[in-house]
Amino acid sequence: MSETEDVVERLHQQLDLAAELRGSAKADPEVEAARERLRGWQAVRLARTHADLLASPNMGPAATFFLTDIYGANDLSKLAADVKRIVPVMTKLLPLAALETVADAIELHALSEDLDIAMVKALGGKIRKLDAAAYANAYRKVGRQRDRELQIALIDDLGQALSRLIHQPFVSSGLSLMRTPARLAGLSELHAFLERGHDAFRKIDDTKTFLDLIVSRERKLSKALFAGDDSLLDQ
Repeated sequence: MSETEDVVERLHQQLDLAAELRGSAKADPEVEAARERLRGWQAVRLARTHADLLASPNMGPAATFFLTDIYGANDLSKLAADVKRIVPVMTKLLPLAALETVADAIELHALSEDLDIAMVKALGGKIRKLDAAAYANAYRKVGRQRDRELQIALIDDLGQALSRLIHQPFVSSGLSLMRTPARLAGLSELHAFLERGHDAFRKIDDTKTFLDLIVSRERKLSKALFAGDDSLLDQ
Protein backbone atom coordinates (compact mmCIF):
# COMPACT_ATOMS: atom_id res chain seq x y z
CA MET A 1 0.00 0.00 0.00
CA SER A 2 1.39 3.43 -0.98
CA GLU A 3 1.66 6.35 1.44
CA THR A 4 -1.25 8.07 -0.26
CA GLU A 5 -3.44 4.96 -0.06
CA ASP A 6 -2.58 4.55 3.60
CA VAL A 7 -3.58 8.16 4.36
CA VAL A 8 -6.83 7.79 2.40
CA GLU A 9 -7.77 4.60 4.25
CA ARG A 10 -7.15 6.31 7.60
CA LEU A 11 -9.17 9.29 6.39
CA HIS A 12 -12.17 7.10 5.51
CA GLN A 13 -12.06 5.38 8.91
CA GLN A 14 -11.90 8.62 10.86
CA LEU A 15 -14.61 10.29 8.77
CA ASP A 16 -16.98 7.41 9.52
CA LEU A 17 -16.15 7.58 13.23
CA ALA A 18 -16.56 11.37 13.36
CA ALA A 19 -19.95 11.14 11.60
CA GLU A 20 -21.13 8.45 14.03
CA LEU A 21 -20.08 10.47 17.07
CA ARG A 22 -21.60 13.72 15.81
CA GLY A 23 -24.85 11.94 14.99
CA SER A 24 -24.98 10.49 18.50
CA ALA A 25 -24.38 13.88 20.13
CA LYS A 26 -26.89 15.75 17.97
CA ALA A 27 -29.57 13.15 18.67
CA ASP A 28 -29.72 14.39 22.27
CA PRO A 29 -30.12 18.20 22.55
CA GLU A 30 -29.00 18.16 26.21
CA VAL A 31 -25.78 16.34 25.37
CA GLU A 32 -25.17 18.72 22.48
CA ALA A 33 -25.69 21.79 24.67
CA ALA A 34 -23.45 20.36 27.39
CA ARG A 35 -20.78 19.56 24.83
CA GLU A 36 -20.82 23.16 23.63
CA ARG A 37 -20.43 24.43 27.20
CA LEU A 38 -17.51 22.07 27.76
CA ARG A 39 -15.76 23.09 24.55
CA GLY A 40 -16.22 26.76 25.43
CA TRP A 41 -14.66 26.21 28.86
CA GLN A 42 -11.77 24.29 27.30
CA ALA A 43 -11.18 27.09 24.80
CA VAL A 44 -10.82 29.61 27.63
CA ARG A 45 -8.38 27.29 29.41
CA LEU A 46 -6.30 26.85 26.27
CA ALA A 47 -6.13 30.59 25.71
CA ARG A 48 -4.93 31.05 29.28
CA THR A 49 -2.31 28.28 29.10
CA HIS A 50 -0.91 29.54 25.81
CA ALA A 51 -1.47 33.27 26.25
CA ASP A 52 2.17 34.07 25.41
CA LEU A 53 1.96 32.24 22.09
CA LEU A 54 -1.29 33.96 21.16
CA ALA A 55 0.31 37.34 21.91
CA SER A 56 3.44 36.60 19.86
CA PRO A 57 3.67 38.46 16.52
CA ASN A 58 5.49 35.47 15.05
CA MET A 59 3.59 32.56 16.58
CA GLY A 60 0.24 34.23 17.24
CA PRO A 61 -1.51 33.28 13.97
CA ALA A 62 -0.48 29.63 14.26
CA ALA A 63 -1.47 29.54 17.94
CA THR A 64 -4.87 31.01 17.06
CA PHE A 65 -5.31 28.42 14.31
CA PHE A 66 -4.45 25.58 16.68
CA LEU A 67 -6.51 26.80 19.60
CA THR A 68 -9.63 27.60 17.57
CA ASP A 69 -9.65 25.52 14.38
CA ILE A 70 -8.01 22.42 15.82
CA TYR A 71 -8.08 22.07 19.57
CA GLY A 72 -10.61 24.63 20.72
CA ALA A 73 -14.31 25.33 20.43
CA ASN A 74 -14.67 25.30 16.65
CA ASP A 75 -16.82 22.50 15.23
CA LEU A 76 -15.05 20.57 12.45
CA SER A 77 -18.15 18.62 11.43
CA LYS A 78 -18.71 20.85 8.35
CA LEU A 79 -15.10 20.27 7.32
CA ALA A 80 -15.57 16.53 7.80
CA ALA A 81 -18.73 16.62 5.66
CA ASP A 82 -16.86 18.47 2.89
CA VAL A 83 -14.02 15.99 2.96
CA LYS A 84 -16.28 12.93 2.95
CA ARG A 85 -17.88 14.08 -0.32
CA ILE A 86 -14.67 14.52 -2.24
CA VAL A 87 -12.07 12.04 -0.98
CA PRO A 88 -11.51 10.58 -4.49
CA VAL A 89 -10.97 14.05 -5.95
CA MET A 90 -8.68 15.08 -3.10
CA THR A 91 -6.32 12.19 -3.76
CA LYS A 92 -5.81 13.45 -7.32
CA LEU A 93 -5.53 17.17 -6.64
CA LEU A 94 -3.82 17.54 -3.25
CA PRO A 95 -0.18 16.76 -2.43
CA LEU A 96 0.50 14.11 0.20
CA ALA A 97 1.30 16.77 2.82
CA ALA A 98 -2.16 18.31 2.37
CA LEU A 99 -3.83 14.89 2.61
CA GLU A 100 -1.89 14.19 5.80
CA THR A 101 -2.97 17.55 7.21
CA VAL A 102 -6.65 16.80 6.57
CA ALA A 103 -6.37 13.21 7.83
CA ASP A 104 -4.68 14.32 11.07
CA ALA A 105 -7.30 17.04 11.59
CA ILE A 106 -10.20 14.63 11.11
CA GLU A 107 -8.63 11.97 13.37
CA LEU A 108 -8.03 14.58 16.08
CA HIS A 109 -11.59 15.84 15.61
CA ALA A 110 -13.05 12.34 16.01
CA LEU A 111 -10.97 11.52 19.09
CA SER A 112 -11.69 14.90 20.72
CA GLU A 113 -15.39 14.44 20.00
CA ASP A 114 -15.32 11.03 21.69
CA LEU A 115 -13.45 12.31 24.74
CA ASP A 116 -15.70 15.37 25.03
CA ILE A 117 -18.84 13.23 25.06
CA ALA A 118 -17.27 11.02 27.75
CA MET A 119 -16.45 14.16 29.76
CA VAL A 120 -20.03 15.42 29.45
CA LYS A 121 -21.34 12.14 30.83
CA ALA A 122 -18.81 12.18 33.68
CA LEU A 123 -19.66 15.79 34.58
CA GLY A 124 -23.41 15.26 34.68
CA GLY A 125 -25.19 18.24 36.24
CA LYS A 126 -21.88 19.91 37.11
CA ILE A 127 -21.53 20.98 33.47
CA ARG A 128 -23.91 23.87 34.29
CA LYS A 129 -21.40 25.35 36.77
CA LEU A 130 -18.17 24.04 35.32
CA ASP A 131 -15.00 24.95 37.16
CA ALA A 132 -11.44 23.59 37.41
CA ALA A 133 -12.25 21.14 40.21
CA ALA A 134 -15.25 19.65 38.41
CA TYR A 135 -13.31 19.44 35.15
CA ALA A 136 -10.32 17.73 36.77
CA ASN A 137 -12.48 15.20 38.61
CA ALA A 138 -14.33 14.33 35.39
CA TYR A 139 -11.02 14.08 33.51
CA ARG A 140 -9.78 11.47 35.97
CA LYS A 141 -13.14 9.69 36.05
CA VAL A 142 -13.08 9.28 32.26
CA GLY A 143 -9.49 8.05 32.43
CA ARG A 144 -8.37 6.83 29.00
CA GLN A 145 -4.84 8.10 29.52
CA ARG A 146 -3.60 6.50 26.31
CA ASP A 147 -6.25 8.34 24.32
CA ARG A 148 -5.25 11.62 25.97
CA GLU A 149 -1.65 10.92 24.99
CA LEU A 150 -2.78 10.11 21.45
CA GLN A 151 -4.79 13.34 21.30
CA ILE A 152 -1.68 15.38 22.08
CA ALA A 153 0.46 13.29 19.71
CA LEU A 154 -2.04 14.06 16.93
CA ILE A 155 -1.64 17.77 17.60
CA ASP A 156 2.08 17.32 17.06
CA ASP A 157 1.51 15.23 13.91
CA LEU A 158 -0.85 17.82 12.51
CA GLY A 159 1.61 20.61 13.14
CA GLN A 160 4.36 18.65 11.39
CA ALA A 161 2.05 17.99 8.44
CA LEU A 162 1.34 21.72 8.17
CA SER A 163 5.05 22.41 8.35
CA ARG A 164 5.64 20.04 5.44
CA LEU A 165 2.77 21.64 3.54
CA ILE A 166 4.28 25.13 3.60
CA HIS A 167 7.47 23.78 2.03
CA GLN A 168 5.65 22.20 -0.91
CA PRO A 169 6.30 24.09 -4.18
CA PHE A 170 3.39 26.08 -5.62
CA VAL A 171 1.06 25.28 -2.69
CA SER A 172 0.56 28.95 -1.78
CA SER A 173 -0.34 30.02 -5.30
CA GLY A 174 -2.42 26.88 -5.79
CA LEU A 175 -4.51 27.57 -2.71
CA SER A 176 -5.14 31.12 -3.86
CA LEU A 177 -6.22 29.96 -7.32
CA MET A 178 -8.55 27.33 -5.83
CA ARG A 179 -10.45 29.78 -3.62
CA THR A 180 -13.28 30.59 -6.04
CA PRO A 181 -13.62 27.08 -7.56
CA ALA A 182 -13.77 25.62 -4.04
CA ARG A 183 -16.53 28.03 -3.05
CA LEU A 184 -18.54 27.26 -6.19
CA ALA A 185 -18.14 23.54 -5.56
CA GLY A 186 -19.40 23.90 -2.00
CA LEU A 187 -16.00 23.09 -0.52
CA SER A 188 -15.23 26.46 0.98
CA GLU A 189 -14.78 25.05 4.50
CA LEU A 190 -12.09 22.56 3.43
CA HIS A 191 -10.27 25.15 1.37
CA ALA A 192 -10.46 27.80 4.09
CA PHE A 193 -9.13 25.33 6.66
CA LEU A 194 -6.09 24.47 4.55
CA GLU A 195 -5.48 28.10 3.61
CA ARG A 196 -5.70 29.31 7.22
CA GLY A 197 -3.32 26.61 8.39
CA HIS A 198 -0.88 27.23 5.56
CA ASP A 199 -0.87 31.02 6.03
CA ALA A 200 -0.50 30.76 9.82
CA PHE A 201 2.42 28.34 9.74
CA ARG A 202 4.18 30.24 6.99
CA LYS A 203 4.70 33.11 9.44
CA ILE A 204 6.65 30.97 11.95
CA ASP A 205 10.43 31.01 11.78
CA ASP A 206 10.83 27.85 13.88
CA THR A 207 7.85 25.48 13.73
CA LYS A 208 9.59 22.88 15.88
CA THR A 209 9.93 25.27 18.82
CA PHE A 210 6.29 26.29 18.44
CA LEU A 211 5.03 22.70 18.43
CA ASP A 212 7.32 21.69 21.28
CA LEU A 213 5.89 24.47 23.44
CA ILE A 214 2.26 23.50 22.85
CA VAL A 215 2.83 19.75 23.10
CA SER A 216 5.04 19.90 26.20
CA ARG A 217 2.53 22.11 28.04
CA GLU A 218 -0.42 19.92 27.18
CA ARG A 219 1.46 16.76 28.19
CA LYS A 220 2.53 18.34 31.46
CA LEU A 221 -1.07 19.35 32.21
CA SER A 222 -2.46 15.92 31.36
CA LYS A 223 0.10 14.12 33.53
CA ALA A 224 -0.60 16.52 36.41
CA LEU A 225 -4.34 15.93 36.21
CA PHE A 226 -3.96 12.16 36.24
CA ALA A 227 -1.61 12.54 39.23
CA GLY A 228 -4.26 14.54 41.12
CA ASP A 229 -2.69 17.97 40.68
CA ASP A 230 -5.26 20.47 39.35
CA SER A 231 -3.17 23.62 39.81
CA LEU A 232 -2.12 23.93 36.15
CA LEU A 233 -5.73 24.44 35.09
CA ASP A 234 -5.59 27.89 36.65
CA GLN A 235 -2.31 28.90 35.00
